[in-house]
Amino acid sequence: MSRETKENIAIEEERGDQHLSTADVAEALESRPGTIQREEVPVGENAPLLPNDRCRDLRTRWDSIQTSFVDEPKQTVEKADSLVAELMQDLAKTFANERQNLESQWGRGDNVSTEDLRIALQKYRSFFSRLLSV
Repeated sequence: MSRETKENIAIEEERGDQHLSTADVAEALESRPGTIQREEVPVGENAPLLPNDRCRDLRTRWDSIQTSFVDEPKQTVEKADSLVAELMQDLAKTFANERQNLESQWGRGDNVSTEDLRIALQKYRSFFSRLLSV
């Protein structure tokens, strides 16, 4: 019997005879000492398109720009335009790097896993959908 199966049985015994969902098991395992905590990486429509630290920086800068509107409306709009242009450049670089990585693997004759391709397609689909919904 695998370690995971034993832990699932132990969790069920702790909670009584009720059947557990995978979410229940994951929650119980994460709360146990010594259990490896996994960081959830969103996939699909809500997946971040840039690294979290870059997103935080851009949001902080946007907040700063937005609060200056009352005092300097024209300059605020100019700064907003500049920040949006910077963000679009970052996004273009992100997708160009992703494509370049895949193409370099193909160029070396390496097999790109279907999973890597699926994730790449999800990023494109998410970005495309977000652009169309604006």
